[in-house]
Amino acid sequence: MLDAFGLRTLTAIAVIVAAAVAITLFDESLQGGLMVLVGGIAAVLIAAGTGDAVTDVPLPIAQIDDPRSSPVNIDEMIEAIVEPILIVAEGRVAHANLPARSLLGGHIIGEDVRLAIRHPAAAERLTNMRAPAYGPINLVGLGTLDQRWEMRVTTMSDGRRVVHLIDQTGSYAAERMRVDFVANASHELRTPLASILGFVETLGDDKAGGDAQVRARFLKVMFDEARRMQRLVEDLISLSRIEAEKYRVPATEVDLRQLMEEVHAELADTHDNRGDDLVTDIEADVPHVVGDRAQLSQVLHNLIGNAMKYGKSGTPVVTRLWKDQTGMVRISVTDEGEGIAPEHLPRLTERFYRVDAGRSRSLGGTGLGLAIVKHIIERHRGRLDITSVVGKGTTASILLPASPAVAMPRNAQSSNGNLTVTQATRSG
Repeated sequence: MLDAFGLRTLTAIAVIVAAAVAITLFDESLQGGLMVLVGGIAAVLIAAGTGDAVTDVPLPIAQIDDPRSSPVNIDEMIEAIVEPILIVAEGRVAHANLPARSLLGGHIIGEDVRLAIRHPAAAERLTNMRAPAYGPINLVGLGTLDQRWEMRVTTMSDGRRVVHLIDQTGSYAAERMRVDFVANASHELRTPLASILGFVETLGDDKAGGDAQVRARFLKVMFDEARRMQRLVEDLISLSRIEAEKYRVPATEVDLRQLMEEVHAELADTHDNRGDDLVTDIEADVPHVVGDRAQLSQVLHNLIGNAMKYGKSGTPVVTRLWKDQTGMVRISVTDEGEGIAPEHLPRLTERFYRVDAGRSRSLGGTGLGLAIVKHIIERHRGRLDITSVVGKGTTASILLPASPAVAMPRNAQSSNGNLTVTQATRSG
């Protein structure tokens, strides 16, 4: 059976034959009729080769089996995204991936988007389909009270909207820490500076400046405040340098026995009233550690210095050095002071955090010592622990990996140990 294209071809040939016969009869020119007949048939045959007939050509088996040739599944696509994603159609949630359902609830599918994301700042953007493209919206309190999210809305060509939620809680916390750090540093520098300027102004007075005893007392206060500013600036510079080197692991062997003896000698000379209270307990054959000698010396100065300042005068400050059962090297510094209440312990390594701000300043503390210790220990892939009993005293201990040249005991390498280098770093 002929298809439509074949019928049209036969009809065209018949018309051409009829035209050729007519030309021959009326014009009595056989040659002209033959020319029309031959040219017309040739034109029809050429047209037949480029006709619009469509034949069914089977697809290659590889193309049929290729999953890329199948339609895209939106649910599968957005499930691969780790951040909350919603697809909104006609004001209702048509699709939501697992992070979105975990944040907003599994019931949101098919629900009005204003009920799914219950936040006044998001309502207008989510419902106004004709609104132009704006920047992201910050949502506070979505999920939990302290969470902060950035919402981005994109309209697709078919009118549906893609809602993307980005968790900014960590970034906001880091920014708040930076702002607080700058504010605290400015305050700590401004206080001694104001004191110095006040005494300089007072010394400019003829009466105060003419009295030798008053002048000497004022100059001593000015010197102490200037030294306090110097210590703070040095600690700020030190903290900045340590943070810059945080991800560069030290590669030099350090003998902690020798380093501890040097630090004890230095502190005994600078703390005349407490030098005799220093007690050391160093185990034999303690392995070396891989570290930065100057930074580890800074750690010992801070920990032992704190114990000497906050421990009761006349009571021992005991520094121990030994290799524990895991094969790692442990240092502990124990004082017999007033101790620290449990609620303060988690915040002791925060910058400028003080349990007793007045006492800390009077003793020359900058509020950065334990923050510096924490960052140095983290760089050395170690761990810092602080325990305290109110009325009895405080113990600060650090755990450092031994030099790789020293073989670790078998039980330290077993899977049930929790003092591997990586785990110790995370808990520092």
